[in-house]
Amino acid sequence: MYARSPFAQEDHVLGNLDRQDRLRLMKFVCSFAWADLRIADQERSFVQKMMRKLKLDDDEAKQVQKWLELPPRADEVDPNDIPREHRALFLEMAKSIVGADGEISEEERENLALLEQLLS
Repeated sequence: MYARSPFAQEDHVLGNLDRQDRLRLMKFVCSFAWADLRIADQERSFVQKMMRKLKLDDDEAKQVQKWLELPPRADEVDPNDIPREHRALFLEMAKSIVGADGEISEEERENLALLEQLLS
């Protein structure tokens, strides 16, 4: 259901994100990767691809690596902080990371449904 190529139509939008929005997006992606309490190899690979697409600098990449080791705190991941013009992108990337390992847990489904509802 969520397995389509995550970067097909989003490349141009990814390239236009400023530093704050790049990190915000990666924080959301890492948060969703942790929804089932583990990071699968496919999810880690997805995050690495995103990091390359976003052309993260060394400091940004180090922060993302930290989120892969320890998930962002829930109070740091607020859908209301997502700029309106990027909401569709954030939702699409959340769907893509959840489907990256080929398994969608009940927790992941619930988190996606909640995010979709909050971003509507």
